[in-house]
Amino acid sequence: MTCTQQRQALLRLIQEACDAGARLEMACAQIGLSARTVQRWRHPDQCSGDRRVAGLQEPWEPTNKLSKAECETAMAVLNGEEFKNLPPSQIVPRLADQGRYVGSESTLYRLLHRAGQMRHRRLERVPQKRTKPRALTATRPDQIFCWDITYLPTYVRGVHFYLYLFVDLFSRKIVGWQVFDCESAELAAGLLQDICARQGIAAGQLVVHSDNGSPMKGETMLATMQRLGVAPSRSRPSVSNDTPYSEALFRTLKYRPDLPVKPFENLLQARRWAIELARWYNEEHRHSAIGFVTPSQRHAGQDVALLANRAAVYGNARRANPHRWSKQTRDWSYVDQVHLNPEKPNVTEADAYRKAA
Repeated sequence: MTCTQQRQALLRLIQEACDAGARLEMACAQIGLSARTVQRWRHPDQCSGDRRVAGLQEPWEPTNKLSKAECETAMAVLNGEEFKNLPPSQIVPRLADQGRYVGSESTLYRLLHRAGQMRHRRLERVPQKRTKPRALTATRPDQIFCWDITYLPTYVRGVHFYLYLFVDLFSRKIVGWQVFDCESAELAAGLLQDICARQGIAAGQLVVHSDNGSPMKGETMLATMQRLGVAPSRSRPSVSNDTPYSEALFRTLKYRPDLPVKPFENLLQARRWAIELARWYNEEHRHSAIGFVTPSQRHAGQDVALLANRAAVYGNARRANPHRWSKQTRDWSYVDQVHLNPEKPNVTEADAYRKAA
């Protein structure tokens, strides 16, 4: 669009060219205009600014936009004492359990972005892609366990405590843990035996997945698994991130605000911390991969009723304000299968040749 002053200047140039003998169409083509545009500009009523209808319309505002009061209410919930240390992905299901709907998860994230409250709090390494182990699928609790060992810092450089942790693949529940001052296949075997006795694991029922560390491959551990009827599953050698569920669990636990800033003074202090850690993870933490229910609720089969109640809460919210929902409500479906490193679709011979080339 050109302003009135620019139009007048262009009209004078075109008129000079026409007075010199040029045709109007040719003169207009030299400056990228059509003769019809110049004729319209020459009309007295068309020289007084923008005459387009669209320029006279009011700015468009979305009908489903939150009001100022609703935004303030949502920010008060996000920054409240109950939810100040939680992301919207953890806040939304907790609000649904309370029968409350403040806004969608994306809306809460957008409000936090606008308020400048979405900055990273810790330095993190860039995740790296690793080779996966063989595919496993869990359809019920006490079917597949993943376990690993992680370091806990002490005041002595080079000396650590070791957290042994077993997690159920289907429910994500920590079914067994212990803190020792060394890595040992004998200690791991004793912990596995206690877990099988406590969970009532029968022979041939359980698969235990782990990496290729020495405690996992020790003779005592292998003999105990064979005696209990537990099938082993391991990742490929020389792979650092070879137990993804255990590694993700360790990251969740170690990045909590309650992790001690200083190293542990003794083994008793580390075990007391681990007790509270396992209780929080099993009883309070809403896991994103199982519908944001706690691992204990899923292990006990209570997640079906919880997810159905959340779906009802969102259905009522949509019926109360249907203009705010452009698609279906949030999916609170029950997760009936959990896959560990699923296989990719078959690759054709031509694709394999191109990849090798």
